[in-house]
Amino acid sequence: MTTQQVDEREARRVAEAARETRWEKPSFAKELYLGRFRLDLIHPHPAQRPEDEAATTAFLHRLRGVCDELDGAVIEREARIPDEYVKAMARAGVFGMKIPREYGGAGLTQVGYNRALMLLGGVHPSIGALVSAHQSIGVPEPVKLFGTDEQKRAFLPRCAAGAISAFLLTEPDVGSDPARLAAQAVPVDGGAAYELSGTKLWTTNGVIAELLIVMARVPEHDGGSGGVTAFVVEADSPGITVEHRNTFMGLKGIENGVTRLDGVRVPAANRVGREGEGLKIALTTLNTGRLSIPALCTAASKWCLKIAREWSAERVQWGRPVGRHAAVAHKLSYIAATSFAQEAVLDLSAHLADEGRRDIRIEAALAKLWCSETAWQVADELVQIRGGRGYETADSLRARGERAVPAEQILRDVRINRIFEGSTEIMHLLVAREAVDAHLQAAGDIVDPDVALPGKARAAVKATGFYAKWLPQLVTGPGQLPTSYQDFGVLAPHLRYVERASRRLARSTFYGMARWQGGLERKQGFLGRIVDIGAELFAIAASCVRARMLPDSGSVQLADVFARQARLRVERLFDALWRNTDGADEALAKAVLAGEHTWFEADVLDQSEGTGPWIAPVAPSAEPGENVARRAL
Repeated sequence: MTTQQVDEREARRVAEAARETRWEKPSFAKELYLGRFRLDLIHPHPAQRPEDEAATTAFLHRLRGVCDELDGAVIEREARIPDEYVKAMARAGVFGMKIPREYGGAGLTQVGYNRALMLLGGVHPSIGALVSAHQSIGVPEPVKLFGTDEQKRAFLPRCAAGAISAFLLTEPDVGSDPARLAAQAVPVDGGAAYELSGTKLWTTNGVIAELLIVMARVPEHDGGSGGVTAFVVEADSPGITVEHRNTFMGLKGIENGVTRLDGVRVPAANRVGREGEGLKIALTTLNTGRLSIPALCTAASKWCLKIAREWSAERVQWGRPVGRHAAVAHKLSYIAATSFAQEAVLDLSAHLADEGRRDIRIEAALAKLWCSETAWQVADELVQIRGGRGYETADSLRARGERAVPAEQILRDVRINRIFEGSTEIMHLLVAREAVDAHLQAAGDIVDPDVALPGKARAAVKATGFYAKWLPQLVTGPGQLPTSYQDFGVLAPHLRYVERASRRLARSTFYGMARWQGGLERKQGFLGRIVDIGAELFAIAASCVRARMLPDSGSVQLADVFARQARLRVERLFDALWRNTDGADEALAKAVLAGEHTWFEADVLDQSEGTGPWIAPVAPSAEPGENVARRAL
């Protein structure tokens, strides 16, 4: 198989075809980027139905008993989740948490599922990755959303009982650009089956999976235009070889591999959706599937808060606990306020998903983006607070008689969340595309080089009507009235700030479009800051709404301090929209890529040279390699 060679225009066309273009339900975050602070879309804070809350509480009680018997240190030392741990989780129903009860699952809501993931990730993040890859993006979710009745009856009960699944999209030379996908699914036997061939990289759970969701390109054929398509594949099918189990900086227990498919026969009945719908299925699945990442990030941050608090009260320097010194106190404040905001963003997004009355594609993406970035900062601050003990491993601490706190491990483990399920850079582009969608709908044809002059003239008329109505709305709003949002008490000024900043954000986006027009899509520094401003505003709003729901818990102080910190970051981001080094950075990067500064590297020793190519070539093998696949159940 050879990677598809496509130009930038074709790559963009494929990405656009896969995204959901309609907005049939309101979206708080979409409105926020348009300068409309729709507090009514998130306040009062949604709540689970009593029966769902009872089911969640009962499940978490049972799961806590299981987790108390699991030892994360064993996973870290053995670099594997013991089979008996997997069996215990299967007996507890962990692998069917979001699968409806009629198919043997627990039928948890997104809120309940997130809470269970937080508990599982507290044992070891590798368990969180195992369950998330299986439940959030593996076979259960796409089959539940897009599968036929027959597929649901065939696969969901198996998954609920513990048949672990994996999602196979990434290839050695294909990451976030699926237009270049090389794996093929060729129709055979008059369309009764397909033969899949290709190599898939970073297949989380792929080493131990029984069922796979495989994305492969169906070539154009009689009766079909083909395209990237999703298939449920039995992992023990002839022609499947797991050639390598990958190891990483963190997540030592993750069963992630390289999977080769060589003429794997798959019945047409195992195709999920129609031919060519694979990427749309994947993106739709990720709308809520991405919430597993902020759930695990929030769990990690709350653990960091607990450790930082206990250690800072215990460790004494210069006559008082280190937490009483301002330098450490500032870090404790950041960790506490940020952890609270992470849970506010996560819980609000999950409740909105469960209600089904809002479009949460932007909210889920922002939750993933913002929580993964801030969790990394929180973990780094914990290591700094712990000092040398933060850099020392838990096993070493235990061996010399001290509490075995795996601070360095949490730093290694949370780092992947900035890459998993859409890197920070890709999430910036994804959210930016949705944030400017209304502008592209109104004025996109004006700057589209493929649109002829008459089309541009019609677009100009359409854009004039849109902006004549929209721009005046950005001048004033309730954020300028000192009496607005008074029922939020001391948090009201923060909501007024969000309202004002939302309008300012929308104006800034418009100025950027007017300045760069069609070139805006290449201004990734500008777009990234636009997205980050929206993420911080979303987090402020979510924190205030959560504190309003929990007024007697001390959450008001947490939300207030978080909002103060976030507002300072927002102001810096607004300033950096127009005062930055983007141009100089890109010029320097161009020179670096051209080799103009290799003289500066002359005294560096690089022992990786000669060890292999940057990207391993994908070529059919005469003899399949050793199959390292195994079964945990």
